[in-house]
Amino acid sequence: MNANIDTVVFDLGNVLIPWDVRWLLRSLFDSEAAIEAFLENANIMKWHAQQDAGYPVTQAIVEHSAKHPQHAHAIRAIYERWHETMRDADPDSVALLHELKAAGLRLYALSNFSAELFQLSRPRFDFWDAFDGIVLSGEEGVNKPDPTIYRVLFERYSITPERAVFLDDSLPNVEASRALGMRAIHFSDAQSARIELRAIGLPI
Repeated sequence: MNANIDTVVFDLGNVLIPWDVRWLLRSLFDSEAAIEAFLENANIMKWHAQQDAGYPVTQAIVEHSAKHPQHAHAIRAIYERWHETMRDADPDSVALLHELKAAGLRLYALSNFSAELFQLSRPRFDFWDAFDGIVLSGEEGVNKPDPTIYRVLFERYSITPERAVFLDDSLPNVEASRALGMRAIHFSDAQSARIELRAIGLPI
């Protein structure tokens, strides 16, 4: 094992848990163009990020539906049918998680995730015991890539950034972690991540 690395930090969405709101929206709109228009016109991803940062989901639905009444049904559906925005855990990523655990690494999750939606999602997946700790933006009131949430992780779990590797599918989140001293992998798939982790000396 690389003696300089003792910790691996995972993002959740699109690293372990496949997620795309479009999977749900395809049952509500009749074309990809209509979906993209809805996402842009109702500013859905920015709105969703507010819930990730701790804004109450029910209040957010009411307020955003009032701003975009023509899309109220789709706005409500995103959270009323939340499970349809996710798929089952990626088996290769889960295998990688357990391989790292077996190798003796400390494992943590750092995710932009509404605390309310996390509680709805948690029973669907069975890999949580692999983690030594989880930091959620919805509980901390701040999203990645803000450095504040990385520092919460470091301080709460006594993580030395230079001894940790971070896996995230978002390049801005990866770049933020590197600026704080972590090694980081811009995640695309588990096999590529495994190759990069081996290249820095992790025994997987």
